[in-house]
Amino acid sequence: MMIKYRVREVAKDLGLTNKEVIDTLAKYFPEPKKYMTALEEPELDIVFETFTQERNLESLEEYFAQRDKKPEPAPEPKLETEAPAKKPEGQKPAPAKEGGKRQPQQAKPRQKGKETPKAQPAPAAKRPQEEQKPQQPVREPKAPTRRVVDTRSSNVNIDKYNEKYDRLADQKVSARQDNAVTKQKFTNRNQQRRGQQRRGKRETEAERLRRIAMERKAKHITIEVPEEITVGEFALRLKVAAPEVIKKLMGLGVFAAINDTIDFDTAVLIADEFHAKVEKEVVVTIEERIIDDSEDDEANLVARAPVVVVMGHVDHGKTSILDVIRHSNVTEGEAGGITQHIGAYRVKVGDRDVTFLDTPGHAAFTTMRARGAQVTDIAVLVVAADDGIMPQTVEAINHAKAAGVSILVAINKMDKDGANPDRVKEQLTEYELVPEEWGGDTPCLPVSAHTKQGINDLLEMIILTADMMELKANPDRAAKGTVIEARLDKGMGPIATVLVQNGTLKAGDTIVAGATVGRVRSMMDDKGRRVTEAGPSVPVEITGLGDVPVGGDTFDAVSDERLARELVEQRLNDQKEEVFRAQTKVTLDNLFEQMREGEMKELKIIVKADVQGSVEAVRQSLEKLSNDEVRVHIIHGAVGAVSESDVMLANASNAIIVGFNVRPDPVAEESAKRDGVDMRLYRIIYDCIEEIESAMKGMLAPKYREVALGRAECRETYKISNVGLVIGGHVTGGKITRNAQVRVVRDGIIVADDKVASLRRFKDDVKEVADGYDCGITLERFADIKQGDVLEAYEMEEYRD
Repeated sequence: MMIKYRVREVAKDLGLTNKEVIDTLAKYFPEPKKYMTALEEPELDIVFETFTQERNLESLEEYFAQRDKKPEPAPEPKLETEAPAKKPEGQKPAPAKEGGKRQPQQAKPRQKGKETPKAQPAPAAKRPQEEQKPQQPVREPKAPTRRVVDTRSSNVNIDKYNEKYDRLADQKVSARQDNAVTKQKFTNRNQQRRGQQRRGKRETEAERLRRIAMERKAKHITIEVPEEITVGEFALRLKVAAPEVIKKLMGLGVFAAINDTIDFDTAVLIADEFHAKVEKEVVVTIEERIIDDSEDDEANLVARAPVVVVMGHVDHGKTSILDVIRHSNVTEGEAGGITQHIGAYRVKVGDRDVTFLDTPGHAAFTTMRARGAQVTDIAVLVVAADDGIMPQTVEAINHAKAAGVSILVAINKMDKDGANPDRVKEQLTEYELVPEEWGGDTPCLPVSAHTKQGINDLLEMIILTADMMELKANPDRAAKGTVIEARLDKGMGPIATVLVQNGTLKAGDTIVAGATVGRVRSMMDDKGRRVTEAGPSVPVEITGLGDVPVGGDTFDAVSDERLARELVEQRLNDQKEEVFRAQTKVTLDNLFEQMREGEMKELKIIVKADVQGSVEAVRQSLEKLSNDEVRVHIIHGAVGAVSESDVMLANASNAIIVGFNVRPDPVAEESAKRDGVDMRLYRIIYDCIEEIESAMKGMLAPKYREVALGRAECRETYKISNVGLVIGGHVTGGKITRNAQVRVVRDGIIVADDKVASLRRFKDDVKEVADGYDCGITLERFADIKQGDVLEAYEMEEYRD
């Protein structure tokens, strides 16, 4: 497309008037055009097509004949003006004036025949004048005087005369533009001359390098070089050309390109060749700038409470011992009486404080238990007197030894008939734990959580061991500690249970925990009280982090939030690179293994749990189930309820969803049913591992299965004497039946699993309440119901394959 091809330019190039072009365009385009309007490509096509068809000739001979005649319109009027032109050759200007006056009289009787060629003698008569007077070309814009106008008729073509003003206006515009360009060029001349003078004074690259070499010889330069540096960067610091450095390297037998790296020792040798000194560059990382890792002065250290971890095999009574110590009942709140998460408690023993960590005992929670051992000072190993040493007990011993903590053995269940503490002590010697009674250094205390026998002795031994260890910390510095557990709360966001190991954590501090950064918004102690600061050995639950940290991450309180976020970005990038490097590339060495893996069946699983530690535990437990025929691949693991996006991912990747202590939201549940996604929900990790293992072995044959009956939402709660808490519920799906099993779900997390005690409609007892109706429900045991809780009724159905 031509740029700014205007109407007047088209008319001039085609030998037409502006009006003819504008009238032609008006037939096809509604927008009115003017002589200065720039035409677009479709408009130009219409103009060219229209006038091409009008001037179409049948043959080339006709075109050439017409082209040859085009310069001959001037002689035609000479036939009429031939007589006046021959009379006085010396009076050529006079006939031009007379011709200009007489032509209208001659044209009067012939104007009806529209003989426009008779208007052309005027320019023919003027040409001799223009040759004699060089001033006349200035009057060329007055060319319209050639036309003859019949003043007796009313048909006057005014548009033809408007072209005169059009050209005048166009000439003025172009003159302004020419003047502006001229001024611009005039103002730039001096600048160009100045620039040329400056360029002439500049030194060339060779001269610059020669000058630097002379300065280097006269005075040795000193550069800083890190442990490794590229050849190009090294050359820049030396202020020499890279090929010179490469040449020196080749002289030392080192063949390196400009982008290859050389070590510090090689850089020293090369710099010596160029008469330069090298100093070791100290790289200060962001961690060193914002995290204080300096050693504490002895004068600033004060005594701190010991951190005790209770470890041992499952169902040996760890949590029961803690219940006696805390004078509370925690075991009933755990599913099947098994501790599922790490709990941190601060207990008063006399006038001393002791922090207890209760770690799960099942083998699936090996990572969590190891994490608990890493942050503690004393490990209490609980062994049942009637069971003895079990596999998880051995793992606990190994973790405690690896963490370098003092070990106390509590021989529990001494009240049982089959209790044999001597057999337990004998088994302990096999693992290099010799009891004190037998000349060793491991205290072995017989206790009973049921009768509270030996509990005080155990506490006294803990205090005594802590005194011997002389545990101290500096509370007057930035806080540093470990994330014990983390979860995602629907209302409060990410929540982390942290143990402060040194310094004091205050509300409002900016902390970095692994690859997460945030500002401490609130802190709660183990009793649910809001606190403003936490000193060494104090466990607190904090909110305000940007994401859910991974349990076991260390956290540090920092002063610069901007640098903290940069540090988190670096850590996230490092994690991505590690994942990328972990992907196995096919080589000749592992080609056969890759081919074998192609034949292997793969079981893809999505893990969702209520806390981060459970996600890791379930992930590791399931991945250990891989065998030669089936490989378990955890494609996604996260904290929170099963959402619709999880179902979509499972459907797309042909995976199953394993939920641990969580429930799906209604949309996700319907999507799973519609798409046929297998969703398995568990509250005890035993069942999860056994069922997945049985499915992998092709022996999945459970005797019972869960059948969902309906859902109800708690709209109101009422306390009635002699009855207890009554739930005012509204059935939102299915039906609620009397004596049905009920699961209480709050924000996607299972709070309790109970049974319907009574079901009423108004004052009448009913067997069931259908969808859309209100009802009153009481449960057998659980009474901590809140508005918005969802009750899911189900029943267990026995079936055979």
